[in-house]
Amino acid sequence: MTTIAELREQVRGPVVEPSDDGYDEHRRVHNGIHDRRPALVVRATSTADAVATVNYAREAGLDLAVRGGGHSGPGFGTCDGGVVLDLSLINNVFVDRVKKTAHTGGGATWGDLNHAAHAYGLATTGGIISTTGVTGLTLGGGIGYLARGCGLSCDNLVSAEVVAADGRIHVANEHDNDELLWALRGGGGNFGVVTSLEFALHDVDTIYGGPMLYEVADAPAVMRAYDEYIQDAPEQLGAFFGWQLAPPLPFIPEDRHGDMFCAMVTCWSGRPEQGEQALKPFRDVAEVKAEFVGPMPYPALNAAFDGLFPKGLRQYWKADFVRDLPDEAIAAHVEHGSKAPTSSSGMHMYPINGAVHRVGTSETAFGHRDAKYAMVILAGYPDAADDEDNRQWVRGYYDAVHPYSGTEGGYINFMDTDDAARAPENFGPTYDRLRQVKATYDPDNLFHLNQNVPPAR
Repeated sequence: MTTIAELREQVRGPVVEPSDDGYDEHRRVHNGIHDRRPALVVRATSTADAVATVNYAREAGLDLAVRGGGHSGPGFGTCDGGVVLDLSLINNVFVDRVKKTAHTGGGATWGDLNHAAHAYGLATTGGIISTTGVTGLTLGGGIGYLARGCGLSCDNLVSAEVVAADGRIHVANEHDNDELLWALRGGGGNFGVVTSLEFALHDVDTIYGGPMLYEVADAPAVMRAYDEYIQDAPEQLGAFFGWQLAPPLPFIPEDRHGDMFCAMVTCWSGRPEQGEQALKPFRDVAEVKAEFVGPMPYPALNAAFDGLFPKGLRQYWKADFVRDLPDEAIAAHVEHGSKAPTSSSGMHMYPINGAVHRVGTSETAFGHRDAKYAMVILAGYPDAADDEDNRQWVRGYYDAVHPYSGTEGGYINFMDTDDAARAPENFGPTYDRLRQVKATYDPDNLFHLNQNVPPAR
């Protein structure tokens, strides 16, 4: 069995133990609830480092946590007493402007990818927080502003390099290991360490959009107008409904700081001069009380909410896919959403129709192609003393709206620790096939710190 001293010789990146300087920083993940103490953290600088770390963890019989951006709600990027493989130093991005593709390292964030691609007037679907890891978001599906026009992040995944549980390196694309590529497109981190990815890019440069805030009393009308409009709106329109306790930002009147609003956050990726017309239904439905809307670089919008989700913020999540929004559901949303406890808490309703619906259910591991929305309820707060109150708010909200969702599954990137048992429903009709792929690449379930798919026996 390889010793830690031998592992240090096999990798070029730092190997950090509890007695080493920087250990407390390197063991941290984004969600401050998870205060775990791994036996060591390997800060990989290459695929070779990942191979050595996987072999070490497997031979030692230790838990292996794989971390990219570290944004996993359940804290899958760390563990107690095991090995953390930190990919954050493998954050290179190379853009091919002719092929309109981007090659990213397994530890790149969406901020890294957006920065590199924007220089060429290109982008691909990538969440709403720029510090999120590219790999984790993509493996779970990848919902973001551009999904209606460009598809999910996983729909734009062209190829990936994967270190499997036996330490072997596989390249998955449409020609080689195509079943593995199928599984990576929405099957989570179940199949190995993804050390590099290749994405298709799209012509997205300056967008027109931003947040629009309305009075809570107007929320039913805003939600109904949103639900009706987004059904057949031009696919260049990305927009999500949410709740927002107003932070002290310059575009919000000072006497309204700390007040509750409902919000539409918009992103028109067509010609900027068409943006105002595209957003007109959101202006016609009710008076906008505050807004920060206009033309801006796409990366600016993708990073606009980073300040509300700093590293160390305590978080608790619940989620569902949603097919319809009946009046009863809207009433429940108003009752509970308007009581969001902090400016980092709320509910977001992300549309996943348009281009997402044009991909067949069996074409990727993302199995809920018939859903209209991906809903998440999140409590974000700084103080551990508020854990129980915030959990109760999330659970009460979820219990009130879940009966109207029309599905038992939810987006795996929004699942928290206590929803681990929902995996069969969350993957839906692709679950059994995923178990077969799991048996091929990870028959002993080394990669189990994730929304886990057990290998078929």
